Amino acid sequence: MKALSIAVAVAFLGASATCYAQTTYSTPGDAAKHCRSPVVWLNTKTGVYHMPGSKDYGATKDGAFVCQAAANRAGDRPALNGQ
Repeated sequence: MKALSIAVAVAFLGASATCYAQTTYSTPGDAAKHCRSPVVWLNTKTGVYHMPGSKDYGATKDGAFVCQAAANRAGDRPALNGQ
């Protein structure tokens, strides 16, 4: 019974860590058609997004264009160094 309780607790904790799903786009133009907020480049591995004009916008290995508001709701954050 104790092992079952631990398994249930682990499953519950794992489920609570999931973040909101967000729509990703392959081009900034596609994203702009759907976004009311600025289009940002999200590094999907780190959860850090980059603003248009920054050196990493559209340039990280793992990423996609997303709406900034959706990224914020999902718990993603802007690059701290302005990149």
